[in-house]
Amino acid sequence: MQTLAHFGDSGPGPWILFFPVLWALLIGGGIALLRRTVWRSHRGGSWRRPAVGNDSPIAVLGHRFASGEIDEDEYWRRLSVLNEEFGRTAKGGGA
Repeated sequence: MQTLAHFGDSGPGPWILFFPVLWALLIGGGIALLRRTVWRSHRGGSWRRPAVGNDSPIAVLGHRFASGEIDEDEYWRRLSVLNEEFGRTAKGGGA
């Protein structure tokens, strides 16, 4: 009688690999899910951090512009210098 575990008379067939592969995929998927949700929130994952910190030069420049200390022309001029220095390419990247 031919079953899934015995492929003819030559021993186990290709089905013998199905369950170890299935378990590996289930365990790997569970670990990946935990890393993306639970474990990252405990470490303060990168998706929770703001793109620009409150003490960064770009944020300080934005606060100065918002409070009226500098005008729009000076804001864009200084922002372009900061973008060159910090490697940002978008015109409004620091806003």
